[in-house]
Amino acid sequence: MNTDAYVRARIDGETKKRAVAALNDMGLSVSDAIRMLMQYVADEKQLPFAVKTPNNRTIRAMNELEEGRGARFDDVETMFQDLES
Repeated sequence: MNTDAYVRARIDGETKKRAVAALNDMGLSVSDAIRMLMQYVADEKQLPFAVKTPNNRTIRAMNELEEGRGARFDDVETMFQDLES
């Protein structure tokens, strides 16, 4: 296979550091991992993991929590009691 194309991506340094360490533990380089990902996507027409987008109801709930609205609980038991009431 002729490897004549370059792929560049910006990523935060800490994530890169952790990913490089994990890949090294697997005996892979960053280039190896990127080549494997790109080959998989090209062949399968999908990512090798699920990408999930929240639906409108979930987005509204997330926004409520970010705005300080919504119920808050001290523990899981109290939360389930509220859900069951």
